[in-house]
Amino acid sequence: MGNLEILGISEKKYLLAVARETIEQAVLGQKENSPVLEDIPEILQEPYATFVTLRIGEQLRGCIGSLSAHRPLFEDVQHNALAAAFDDPRFSPVQKHELEQIRIEISVLTKPELLEHQGSRDLLEKLRPNIDGVIIEQGWHRATFLPQVWEQIPWPEKFLTHLCHKAGLAANAWQWPDLKVFIYQVQKFEEDEILSE
Repeated sequence: MGNLEILGISEKKYLLAVARETIEQAVLGQKENSPVLEDIPEILQEPYATFVTLRIGEQLRGCIGSLSAHRPLFEDVQHNALAAAFDDPRFSPVQKHELEQIRIEISVLTKPELLEHQGSRDLLEKLRPNIDGVIIEQGWHRATFLPQVWEQIPWPEKFLTHLCHKAGLAANAWQWPDLKVFIYQVQKFEEDEILSE
């Protein structure tokens, strides 16, 4: 999978620690400790959009994110870590007994770009499996799949069909001429991979 190099190892470790501390403090009912700005690496104070994914074993336990960069990177990770643990409508809130089992993955997104295409065949040919995250938009309907989703759905037609379902659109909405398609890439990293380095 294509993986951008936006952050170095120390920044990755910092963000994973921020995400875990944020979740643990909320689950345990502790007062949140805000990081001191001087201690935060400069790039993490720049605006970036992120997704935070929680897993127990191979099972998804929560995934929430932002599609536009509107707050500092470290704050976006804090916000989305809390939301993934408590506000993902597919799951009940994370419980104390799950904290040790949960593994955290963070995806840092590039700015989404409109994918110009002439019809559905052209769209299929322009998508890059395992590299592009995809956002579809039609009226009030909007949804995204991270590039990681290609691992589960490697066929572009099926990928887009599932994404249309997620957006609350007809299965073949990706063939509609007024559907907007945006792509972005991510730098993703997870606890098991980073903490073993």
